[in-house]
Amino acid sequence: MLDLAGGGETGATLEPLPGRMRRHVLTAGAWVDVLPGWVQGSDAVFETLLTDVDWRAERRAMYDNVVDVPRMLRWYGGDETLPHPLLTDAKARLSEHYAEELGEGFVSAGMCLYRDGRDSVAWHGDTLGRSATADTMVAIVSFGSPRNLMLRPRAGERDSLRFPLGHGDLIVMGGSCQRTWEHAIPKTAKPVGPRVSVQFRPINVA
Repeated sequence: MLDLAGGGETGATLEPLPGRMRRHVLTAGAWVDVLPGWVQGSDAVFETLLTDVDWRAERRAMYDNVVDVPRMLRWYGGDETLPHPLLTDAKARLSEHYAEELGEGFVSAGMCLYRDGRDSVAWHGDTLGRSATADTMVAIVSFGSPRNLMLRPRAGERDSLRFPLGHGDLIVMGGSCQRTWEHAIPKTAKPVGPRVSVQFRPINVA
């Protein structure tokens, strides 16, 4: 298992992207870019997200039952104001940085609140919409206590990768990553504080 990432503090600024991102080339046309501590002073943003976002609990059908989603959620469409101006700047900076490679901008911002180690997300790819058949990108900025983002190939021919993400760290999953790899935030018995994940996506990628 490979361990990769880090980062943050107060005052909330964004580090430059060009020349700072480290790309990890995966299999089957997938890749991830990582920049630890992209958001400097991330705790200021984190506190705003905890207090100002109208977090929503959801229930979903699973097999023959309806169960609680083990995290709190909020989705912001492209026409909604994000809860902190740094996030608006982050979306614009990512859109500019990846404009040539992506061919479009990031539009929506999905947010997840992991309250403690019991909150999680199971193995999955973001394959609702265009990402089921086309290469795309999902950029994730993490705030608060680090949690492990795990990645594994759907074909199952190699070990999973582990990226501890929190305190303003950035990871971008690109190429075929959503179709050919899966990612998860597993539960942990270790004492951990809350973490907020902000996921920027192009239109019709979920």
